[in-house]
Amino acid sequence: MFERKSLKWPILVATLMIVMLVGLTVGWVLLNVFSALDAEKPSSSTLYWVLLSVGAIFFAFLLAGVILYLIWIIQNVNLNRRQSNFIDAVTHELKTPIASLKLYLQTLNRRPVEGPQRQQFYATMIQDVERLDRLINQLLDVARIQKNQQDPAPKEWVSLRSVTDDCVERLAKQHSVSPEIFHRDIEDCQVFAHRIDIDVLLGNLVDNAIKYAAEAPDIEIRITFQNESALIAVSDNGPGIPRHLRRKIFSRFFRTGDELERRKPGVGLGLFLVRSIVDRLKGSITVSDRIKQPGTTFLVTLPARPIQIENQEQESIAETS
Repeated sequence: MFERKSLKWPILVATLMIVMLVGLTVGWVLLNVFSALDAEKPSSSTLYWVLLSVGAIFFAFLLAGVILYLIWIIQNVNLNRRQSNFIDAVTHELKTPIASLKLYLQTLNRRPVEGPQRQQFYATMIQDVERLDRLINQLLDVARIQKNQQDPAPKEWVSLRSVTDDCVERLAKQHSVSPEIFHRDIEDCQVFAHRIDIDVLLGNLVDNAIKYAAEAPDIEIRITFQNESALIAVSDNGPGIPRHLRRKIFSRFFRTGDELERRKPGVGLGLFLVRSIVDRLKGSITVSDRIKQPGTTFLVTLPARPIQIENQEQESIAETS
């Protein structure tokens, strides 16, 4: 989950900066010494310009090293901040269902609970266990993608309509929302990939749309086939995403605001998973405002083929047989 980055390059850059600083200082001293001793000799002019040129080159490399080191420090500070948010989020995601399970189990252990109330306890505990299961599965997905481990099953031509329907049905139950909030316009096509990757991709996009939609959710899912590519657009009717954050939201552990004050569940890994899978499938993803109404649209483009190809192949096989 947390990458152990090598310190080889930062140490090398720091060493080179120290060496160049020492060389620049020595060169400056020598330059002044030679200028003072040989001010009237003709050869001093050549030596002067040689030392000045070498010093300028050293200074340029030193400046570049300082800039690279500063960039590296900023990146690591941002990563540490996101990791801190991730730890806070995971702690919250673990503590809430565990506290709920503990409360219900203590109640069942201390006094008899019968009838509908007992069934309600069981239903709530199952929901808490499913919440923990989703968190663990998401962490495992991140570990699998970071290690570039493919699913043991071979790749196949995956129907986007089939995966989308499964995701909508599962997430509607998970978030206790009506399937009627989903408006689907799907031109079925196929993507050559592991089915689990497509399920994670679409599942996280739809889950994100539900979580950040308005109080009366309105989710639109459009899939079209153009120029040998599948265009997957998932839109919500939420407050939208500021332009200056639209690149950052795909970073690992990134979530806006203070983690301890946030009400939306999650650990900041969903969109990171989406971007990682899109990159693996050699696709692209963009974020824009929803047209004609408030909200956000995520547009994913993946290499694909029309669904008719499979049907034609099956028909040709049947005819030859």
